[in-house]
Amino acid sequence: MRRKDRLFEIMKLLQDGGLHRAEDLATRLGVSHRTIYRDMETLASSGVPVSGARGRGYRTTRETALPQLSLTEEELGALTLGIAIVSETADPDLRRAALALAAKVDAALPEQGIAAADAWKFETHPFADTARGVAHIPAIRAAIRGRQKLKLRCVETDGRVSHHVVRPLQVEYWGRVWALTSWCEIDDDFVQLRLDSIETLTPLPELFGDEPGRMLADFRTHKAG
Repeated sequence: MRRKDRLFEIMKLLQDGGLHRAEDLATRLGVSHRTIYRDMETLASSGVPVSGARGRGYRTTRETALPQLSLTEEELGALTLGIAIVSETADPDLRRAALALAAKVDAALPEQGIAAADAWKFETHPFADTARGVAHIPAIRAAIRGRQKLKLRCVETDGRVSHHVVRPLQVEYWGRVWALTSWCEIDDDFVQLRLDSIETLTPLPELFGDEPGRMLADFRTHKAG
């Protein structure tokens, strides 16, 4: 049984609200006690309401179950934006709740199909530093609507600094991070930048129009090819 399937089976077993010993779960699923311990830690860190400890057993805690929801991209963006802001709060209870909700949202999202070679990976929780890019969203969206070029200074997690003069085309949520798709005048190519990597953003007086090879439709064609 794959780990993902086993975790799902554990969640189903815990739904009865009773106390389940690790030994019983291990026997039921055909794995070792250590595997069950690790699985419980994974579930808890992912926001599943599990309580208990080794030697005492595990059970689910009370939670509010919402009916299945269908969200538009804009609604999902608003939700994740709020989570990102609250996850940076100094209140430890609110922060824990935000991170748990983030994990649930992330687990419920469909696969994004992002290539492993792309740097959309995090060493910490999925929303780490996301709120840092939140302040740029209004300016970026205004620039997209007004066809206004932007000057950006970006700093990556490894300290690398890059400079861009871009034609902003689209800002979107990738399931783990906010990203800006644009045409870079310096690189003479399309670039996709994490908003949390943008250190400074300066609107420029220069406007841009639709030019073949530099539009969002061209980017999508290039990416599909």
